[in-house]
Amino acid sequence: MNKNFYITTTLPYVNAAPHVGFASEIVYADVRARFERHAGNEVVFNTGTDEHGSKIWQKATEEGMDPQVYVDKYAAKFDELKNILNLSYTHFIRTTDIHHKKAAQEMWRRVDANGFIYKKQYSVKYCVGCELEKTDSELVDGECPLHPGKELELISEENYFFKFSAFAEKLLVLYKKDSEFVVPQKRLNEIASFVEGGLQDFSISRLKEKMPWGVSVPGDDDHVMYVWFDALTNYVSTLGWPTDADNFEKFWGTVESPNAVQIAGKDNLRQQSAMWQAMLMAADLPTSKQVFINGFIGVDGQKMSKSLGNVIAPKEMVEKYGVDGTRYLLLTKGNFGEDNDISWDKMTAKYNADLANGLGNLTSRIITLAGDLQYDAEKAEKIDLAEDVRAMQLNHALEKVWEHVSRANKFIEDNKPWELRKNDEKKFEEVMVTLLQDLHVIADVLLPFLPESAEKITGALKTRERIILFGRI
Repeated sequence: MNKNFYITTTLPYVNAAPHVGFASEIVYADVRARFERHAGNEVVFNTGTDEHGSKIWQKATEEGMDPQVYVDKYAAKFDELKNILNLSYTHFIRTTDIHHKKAAQEMWRRVDANGFIYKKQYSVKYCVGCELEKTDSELVDGECPLHPGKELELISEENYFFKFSAFAEKLLVLYKKDSEFVVPQKRLNEIASFVEGGLQDFSISRLKEKMPWGVSVPGDDDHVMYVWFDALTNYVSTLGWPTDADNFEKFWGTVESPNAVQIAGKDNLRQQSAMWQAMLMAADLPTSKQVFINGFIGVDGQKMSKSLGNVIAPKEMVEKYGVDGTRYLLLTKGNFGEDNDISWDKMTAKYNADLANGLGNLTSRIITLAGDLQYDAEKAEKIDLAEDVRAMQLNHALEKVWEHVSRANKFIEDNKPWELRKNDEKKFEEVMVTLLQDLHVIADVLLPFLPESAEKITGALKTRERIILFGRI
């Protein structure tokens, strides 16, 4: 029975061009979306861009640009990833879209109507880089540890607040009820510990006269929404909520049967698995089904940063390794949920070993030697990756596939079909049929991971035209 499946990435800020950190996140989501589609499920795969807030306002002001012109420029760079990385997302939402703004205002109205929004005077230290308030205990030497060197803003004004503190018990029940609500386990433990420590209500508006770039607060045109309150609503506004209730329920799910899967970086743990879930509860909407939290990517043992000049763009990787080569390297850089380190040297070595000498060599040898021999795909040994893919352990899934690639290459070396063809035709046919079946299965399971290569292999198995998948670098 076919099911409906919904997955979303976070929405990156459009204050810089895409880097491999977000590219990794969206490729992970793409694999899961393609896997579910391949299984016969109807899929909504959402991504897009977060375009409001202080960070965007400051960047646009620095460059002397109208904020809308500024975000239009950078949003296009993120939408280009669809072609650059061969992504299959179905929805690309921008938080400056008219429908999204109306949905964010409706979210506000519902939360307010349920008694979870109030107004008060407050003073706080604010990190523009995170777009989050910071307590002294979260700072290191007076600075945000995620954005060292950036001066914290001191905000003192009357704002609207969300009663986050009212949802501690409900959030803990959610985490306890489903031990895989947040993956990996250590991130679930981390967010549970954060909530147990006591939740503080947080500001959800800014005075328009100080920071005008945002969605107007319903009923109070002097304020715009705090960027997180606005942006998080995208996950439901992309489905047509609140006007298209049927589509919303079809893909987001119900309170009894939630359906939405989210993927984010570890710097989004609090926002996605606590703040957003509390907002949904406050609006009487179903929570997410599951939140996957990935680690950071470092380069040569250092954090990626513009100041160090070590930021790697997805386009750079594609120019060197091709689309599927880039996808493979991002998916096999390490275990999901952990911080991983990459370098050009390490990536090139892995590309040559696994792709050029591994899968590429295997495909070339089989297609070249097999001639017009036929095979029965049903007799081939199957590779079940469902558990790994649905747990987002895509590195483990590909390790299983490459065990078959290596085994098939060894089978060729052990049996030397080029010699069998000369003196033992029956044995030659047996060996080649086995290899053709193996290659068919490998291509089938690789379709969500390396779609272009998988399709080329499938095509070559039909036409027996020789292909070169991955040239050695």
